[in-house]
Amino acid sequence: MRRDTIFALATPPGRGAVAVVRLSGPESGPALARLAGSVPERRRAALRTLRDGGGVVLDQALVLWFVSPASFTGEDSAELHLHGGPAVVSAVSAALIALGLRPAEPGEFTRRAFENGKLDLTQAEAVADLIDAETQAQHAQALDQLGGALARRYEAWRAHLLGALAVLEAAIDFPDEEIPEGVADRAREPGATQIAELDAALADAARGERVREGFRIALTGPPNAGKSTLFNALVGRDAAIVTPIAGTTRDVIEAQLTLGGYRVLLADTAGLRDTDDPVEREGVARARAWAEAADLRLELDPAGSAEDAADPRTWRIVTMADRLASPPSNAVSAVTGTGMADLRARLTAAVVAASTGSDFPAVTRERHRRRLEEALDHLRRAQSALVDPELAAEDVRLAVRALEAVVGRVGSEDVLDLVFSSFCIGK
Repeated sequence: MRRDTIFALATPPGRGAVAVVRLSGPESGPALARLAGSVPERRRAALRTLRDGGGVVLDQALVLWFVSPASFTGEDSAELHLHGGPAVVSAVSAALIALGLRPAEPGEFTRRAFENGKLDLTQAEAVADLIDAETQAQHAQALDQLGGALARRYEAWRAHLLGALAVLEAAIDFPDEEIPEGVADRAREPGATQIAELDAALADAARGERVREGFRIALTGPPNAGKSTLFNALVGRDAAIVTPIAGTTRDVIEAQLTLGGYRVLLADTAGLRDTDDPVEREGVARARAWAEAADLRLELDPAGSAEDAADPRTWRIVTMADRLASPPSNAVSAVTGTGMADLRARLTAAVVAASTGSDFPAVTRERHRRRLEEALDHLRRAQSALVDPELAAEDVRLAVRALEAVVGRVGSEDVLDLVFSSFCIGK
């Protein structure tokens, strides 16, 4: 099937020194020849005067030409490096539309790269993660995934299961041949090994997602416990309103900061108390829900009597240390700075410990986690069904398919639509 030729602005919209417009598809070459007068030598930048169909000069630009399959998308592609004014970009876009090209959808360039075998699905996701990376850890994780670290791990698991499946298939297809008795049982050990590895991967699943989405810390406690003051001190700006009036904060206020090179999402929440005010009651409900899902909760107490909580995810912090005659070791004052350096150091250590590991995480998105859970469920059923090799083999096949779906060997259009819909236009 002959595909449309697409184009998009690959640099941020607005004024700039340079604006890059990308083309991909079978009409990229003819369109480039019409605009620039000729197609330059492949993969070499050339200065060209761009003209529309009526011969009107649009811009003087650097142009590049990439021939299939040696391009990002695997198709014939071109890049126009224009002067970065909006009028220039608009005029060139209009000329491309007049030549029959269409504006690209979000993520369409990367989707074509995936469909043409230039990237697997995990690498395509890594492209989006690399663009969105705001911290050193997010950048490093995205680069490793783009380099195939995640795909290699899933491929190793897949190969392991295919070995077990071959044993089961032999027991099914050649029951009367000279095959050792109990051959299906030989699939038990590799199946158990794989179950253990998937169990460990799922236990570590939150780590990769934390790096991408951020380690979540909730500030909780009664009204006027100093949550908003501490929140502002930690984020380094007046992000939350601070007043002496109890119940000032009625919704969850979120702000991002970086600790130890990792993204952290800090939340100031409504004071926890019983109230007849429906608005404040809703704020308290949201506060409890956010805190329950957080990776770490700081329960603030201005009375100076807080003791360590049994739950390691909950730290009790005494606030307003400047008002206490003998503040305890876990006391802080966001006003005077007492204890703030120690608190920040403790928070940094907790974030780093929860976000690092010896191996590349097997899960960086919820989609991966769900497929691992599916594969694990099938493998456990297969282990209990080894007395019937046909049933066991079917479950192993389904486990293999679940792992293949992560890297995009199999999958539905709905899954691909969901993955690529989060991309920016031009990528």
